[in-house]
Amino acid sequence: MSDFKQDALDYHALPKPGKISVELTKPAETSRDLSLAYSPGVAEPVKAIAEDPENAYKYTAKGNLVAVISDGTAILGLGNLGPLASKPVMEGKSLLFKRFAGVDSIDIEVESESPQAFIDTVRRIANTFGGINLEDIKAPECFEIERVLIEQCNIPVFHDDQHGTAIVTVAGMLNALEIQGKKIEEASMVVLGAGAAAISCSKLLISAGMKPENIYMLDRKGVIHAGRDDLNQYKAMFAVETDKRTLEDAMEGADIFLGLSGPNLLAPELLAKMAPNPIVFACSNPDPEIKPELAMETRSDLIMSTGRSDYPNQVNNVLGFPFIFRGALDVRSTAINEEMKLAAAYAIAKLAKEPVTQEVLTAYGLDSLEFGRDYIIPKATDSRLLGVVSNAVAQAAIDSGVATLPLPANYPLKSIADI
Repeated sequence: MSDFKQDALDYHALPKPGKISVELTKPAETSRDLSLAYSPGVAEPVKAIAEDPENAYKYTAKGNLVAVISDGTAILGLGNLGPLASKPVMEGKSLLFKRFAGVDSIDIEVESESPQAFIDTVRRIANTFGGINLEDIKAPECFEIERVLIEQCNIPVFHDDQHGTAIVTVAGMLNALEIQGKKIEEASMVVLGAGAAAISCSKLLISAGMKPENIYMLDRKGVIHAGRDDLNQYKAMFAVETDKRTLEDAMEGADIFLGLSGPNLLAPELLAKMAPNPIVFACSNPDPEIKPELAMETRSDLIMSTGRSDYPNQVNNVLGFPFIFRGALDVRSTAINEEMKLAAAYAIAKLAKEPVTQEVLTAYGLDSLEFGRDYIIPKATDSRLLGVVSNAVAQAAIDSGVATLPLPANYPLKSIADI
């Protein structure tokens, strides 16, 4: 057993199992404290909420509580291992919510015999929470699950494997295009993989200005083209008129490669076929579609991004989801819509152009860091993300009409202490 493997097991087991716990926010020391907390005092907020359900936000923790929910059918990099096996990941998500954005979160692992059963379970408990983060649910079921829950719940429902990945990818891609001297509306992109993240990334890039006809998406059978009759409705959105059929065909002259598939699937000779100043986002985890060292040996004019923290330009969802929910919760948004997702992406992209703080340099053991080929996406420890992204998302919610509260007086947030 490697040291890291044992360290990971010890981290989760010691000094007590798990990564999250419940804390009290009110005194519970005296007889009066207890009578206010429970019987008979609790009757007063109960009656107030029965009279007006909005009072739940005033008298309970609902407004700062997010459920992280999974069925364990697509656990990060590990596949369908079942709901119970997904619990460490869901607890980890809850830890990140609290650590980075002060959002209280509880993990829920659902055993369900069908997507409809999962939907019914989540819908029935949704009133408990201020928001729902769906996680590690396989495609294509995840699309329908999210769509129906958005329709049936009046709180934000957000599948982070889709949209969190997309938001951070778009942020990095916009900056990479700028550095490489390319325009998003002219760039051609090869997408290897046609699952939840690939489809969501491509859709958000289209919202940001990319032309659908310039996207060549591939599944296990090759290029998704208009002549295929084996496509589900989600893949069919990306069927293009083209004579390209293979990855080799698609890579010829491409500006961008976006990999959301599996390890070592991009051969260096295919990378060599790309246009000058190419952009490669090889986001398969833990092993990317092409190792950065091999990619850089092949193309010195490359901008390279992966999902790994030990290489530059990590596409890391933690840059997005805690702050997206923070902004949505703080204006009591009824949804997280396309405008809010784009606002988050633009805010993340803009922050990468700001001078890097000493806090970040110290955390990563660096003497200097500035916007360029090796720094197109902010680092996860940049505390400015809280204010920048939450503010952008909250304002977009207001501007797009899904917020039910104005921007809070303490916005933009400076630190967790402001919450």
